[in-house]
Amino acid sequence: MAGYQSEAQLEAELVTRLTGLGYASVSLPDMDAMRANLRAQLGKHNGVTLSDAEFAKVLNHLDKGNVFEKAKTLRGRMQLTRDDGTPLYLQFLNTQEWCQNQYQVTTQVTVTGHHKTRFDVTLLVNGLPLVQIELKRRGVELKEAFNQINRYQRNSYWSENALFQYVQLFVISNGVNTKYYANNRNQDFKQTFFWAKEDNTLVTQLDAFADAFLEKCHVSKMISKYIVLHESDKVLMVLRPYQYYAVEAIDARVKAGRKNGYIWHTTGSGKTLTSFKAAQVLIENPKVDKVVFVVDRADLDYQTAKEFNHFSDGSVDGTDNTKALVGQLGGDRKLIVTTIQKLNTAISRDRYEGSLEAVKDQRVVFIFDECHRSQFGDTHKRIVKFFSKAQMFGFTGTPIFADNAVGKRTTKDLFAECLHKYVITDAISDENVLRFSVEYWGKLKRKDGGLIDQEVPAINVKEFFDNPDRIDGVVDWIIQNHDRKTHNKQFSAMLCVSSVDALIAYYEAFKRKKEAGEHHLRVATIFTYGPNEADPDADGLIGDPNLNVADLPVDVHKRDKLETFVADYNAMYQTKESVKDSAGFYTYYNHLSKRLKDRDRKDALDKDRLDILLVVNMFLTGFDAKKLNTLYVDKNLKYHGLIQAFSRTNRTLGQLKSQGNIVCFRNLKPNTDQAITLFSNKEAVETILMAPYEDYVDQFNTAVKVLLRIASEPASVDGLISEDDQLLFVRAFRDLMRLRNVLLSFTEYDANDLNIDPQTFEDFKSKYLDIFEKTKSDTGGDSVSIVDEVDFELELIQRDEINVAYILGLLAEALADQDSLDPKTRDASVAKRKMAMDLLGSERHLRSKRELIEKFIEQHMTGTSEKPLNETFNDFWDEEKNKAISEVCAQEGIESEAFRKMIEQYHFSGKQPLQGTIVDALEEKPKILERKKIVERITQKLLDLISKFDEGIGSV
Repeated sequence: MAGYQSEAQLEAELVTRLTGLGYASVSLPDMDAMRANLRAQLGKHNGVTLSDAEFAKVLNHLDKGNVFEKAKTLRGRMQLTRDDGTPLYLQFLNTQEWCQNQYQVTTQVTVTGHHKTRFDVTLLVNGLPLVQIELKRRGVELKEAFNQINRYQRNSYWSENALFQYVQLFVISNGVNTKYYANNRNQDFKQTFFWAKEDNTLVTQLDAFADAFLEKCHVSKMISKYIVLHESDKVLMVLRPYQYYAVEAIDARVKAGRKNGYIWHTTGSGKTLTSFKAAQVLIENPKVDKVVFVVDRADLDYQTAKEFNHFSDGSVDGTDNTKALVGQLGGDRKLIVTTIQKLNTAISRDRYEGSLEAVKDQRVVFIFDECHRSQFGDTHKRIVKFFSKAQMFGFTGTPIFADNAVGKRTTKDLFAECLHKYVITDAISDENVLRFSVEYWGKLKRKDGGLIDQEVPAINVKEFFDNPDRIDGVVDWIIQNHDRKTHNKQFSAMLCVSSVDALIAYYEAFKRKKEAGEHHLRVATIFTYGPNEADPDADGLIGDPNLNVADLPVDVHKRDKLETFVADYNAMYQTKESVKDSAGFYTYYNHLSKRLKDRDRKDALDKDRLDILLVVNMFLTGFDAKKLNTLYVDKNLKYHGLIQAFSRTNRTLGQLKSQGNIVCFRNLKPNTDQAITLFSNKEAVETILMAPYEDYVDQFNTAVKVLLRIASEPASVDGLISEDDQLLFVRAFRDLMRLRNVLLSFTEYDANDLNIDPQTFEDFKSKYLDIFEKTKSDTGGDSVSIVDEVDFELELIQRDEINVAYILGLLAEALADQDSLDPKTRDASVAKRKMAMDLLGSERHLRSKRELIEKFIEQHMTGTSEKPLNETFNDFWDEEKNKAISEVCAQEGIESEAFRKMIEQYHFSGKQPLQGTIVDALEEKPKILERKKIVERITQKLLDLISKFDEGIGSV
């Protein structure tokens, strides 16, 4: 390690750099010194001297609330009653003239919380620690600094008046790579950011980052203007560099005149947050009379509306009443959030003209979210005609160019100059969005085993694509592969199809197969029930969603179908949604949106899970859900429609979500390549799309060689005594896990392609976990172990489901080898049997099955059976399940057939049987006062049976 710059050297050089930038270096060895310095700096900033009693009041004021509430305290003023009775409005941070603050830098502040800890470099503004910098020596993973901050948040930041909870920004660096992020304990490492220049060139070196980002005025501006206090989630968010440059460009253009402009930031890069912050900044401009933030109604979800209303109470009109918008425009409200539909109606109807007379000649700035939509063209003309001083800014991830205009005006025609550009290749390079793994399935099996070949001249013939056998084949493929694509339903998927007729056929195929017991997927849908146009997906673009079904002519058949499908949804989730009118339709739309978005909440429950949302056009633009990772495509897509749809899947979320999965049941490869070229460049295809399966196999097998050079077999890991050697092993095996995580999502995955057998992989995994358990046990103190700082990414391990099928596989291998002539093989057989039994005892969800599996081993694992082991097991399991059902029915006096139907219904809906259903099935009806107790007992037995015989089985 002698060639590496030490952490202490890195720290010293950074402090020197910061003092050169105007920070006063100060020694604050402990929190007593920190408090004394705070008293002096606050006094200096406010031009007063604080007495002991006055400062005690200040400390008491600062000590209240959590990180989010303290961020508000920082930005407000404290009304302090001084010792002489006079009031003083104490300012903690000058957010209006952000350069006018007091700046200091200190190092190695010692804080005692659960343990005594020392922080590397702290930037103080007016005496408060607002930026915390954690350093690692060169060559150490940046994520280790991130993990260390997480430990400090758990163990120390809350102690000693909780002054370190005022930190707004964290900076982590190993000298070569430097990133920043907001103080948010729920943050994932993937939500940490590099700073960049305006052309998106990254600034990664610590010295360059210090010059650009930590410069006093810039870092104060970031804290004052570009941290968002997200009210819905009660967390701090900070803008990424491209978001910062976009808002700055819009602000500068408004200050300079009335020219329009647009922002091209790729889908998934956070345009709504950027436009929200732009609106916040613009209403501070005294020369602007109103700022109108315009979205499509489909995109004005509950959370967006809530955030704007928190920022400016009453700014969002969530009603369908255009009169309310007219009242806002004609009133004194400066920020207005509305939909494109209502804005269009307001300026088109003669009856509103009088009410809008006063605002027609005011300076109104319009910000359009997702301005690639076709309807903005017509509305744009009306706005220009109606508002004499209108200034318009658009945000889009997929601009309209001449190539993809399809008769519409281009984005440049409407908004003139592109003010800032951040395309999909930039976002993938920065790891702000994921790459796509695209599969094309042109051949599907029919029920008779024959192939349905799409690679024929008739590929675009509607009859071919709508053929029931073909739709059945697609549904069968999805049922077979959905778990693989979504990591055993940990993520959700969307299936987009060409028309409402096709959607109905798909939904009914899923429903029919579910009732037949072929799957347990939860499928929901939404569509408008107007008559179809002649060729719904002929141009390959996504139509603009219209949630106002009252405006549409009604196709009664389709409306009835949707009502039936919503009834299924209500039965599945015990809700009361209705689509009989526009209000109900919009509520159901938002309910679906929230159900998908809420999956990434820590308190999300599996019973609320939605597996597949089936759509034609809805949800394919402007919709973000981090737990959506797969898109099944059976419709023509191209240009911006294709990129928009694909981009529903590529939001970052931890290590498990390694890519967005796209499965095309039509040959969209030429369209995909064309769209990528249009919105980035000709060389971008390899950047945006995942490599072929074979490439990842090669990478995996190369990684196996690296691992085996470190530890030739699992037992060799025990001989890795030094921390350096253990660290090498942990990183090598973690690389294997990451690559395997990618490989498992490919449909063609075959364990035989890998140069390590599954059992050896599992044995290495056990050793990996042994090291984790040893180094992660919290024994106190701020550990100096280099292994302790590594992120073990256990989410990659948790995805491997330990179920009966896995146990049976181990037992089958043990059975095959138990009579081997090779002693090592026999020993391995004994070890596998022991491992299987240990898992049955240690895995909570398998304990109820242990006795039965032991019985199976005793009766059937003799090595003499002519039938395959899995068939023998299935026969045994079915027999035992039938015995258990009969036993419950006999004990409780309940009709066997009715009880079995209750079990089937539970599998279908996930809901326990109603009291009346159970009582009706009893051979002797109990007295009313006895019913509750009996029903609860039978329900529990039913759930126990399902847990024992049906859950945690896997594909045996």
